[in-house]
Amino acid sequence: MLILSTVPASESGATAKNLVERRLAACVNVMPVRSVYRWKGEMSDEEEHLLVIKTRKKRVREVMAEIRLLHPYEVPEILALPVTAGHLPYLRWVYGETRNRMK
Repeated sequence: MLILSTVPASESGATAKNLVERRLAACVNVMPVRSVYRWKGEMSDEEEHLLVIKTRKKRVREVMAEIRLLHPYEVPEILALPVTAGHLPYLRWVYGETRNRMK
């Protein structure tokens, strides 16, 4: 599974590390993006970071809950996309890295 979430640039590193350290994600790519949107009737034009989170299907709810817990936005973007194909050794690695939560 891929999960996409935009976050303030100042929070992206900590969020990414948290997800990987807790084994909720095998890897998180952090990319600068510019988001243009309307919020509560006002136009916004923000520099943010896009998190591309690689995880397994069984971890999606936990990842989403963790993002909601850490995220400063009232309504954070969290989109889960299925992976329908991929390089099998890489997919095995993702599966292995997200097998058990660290306590």
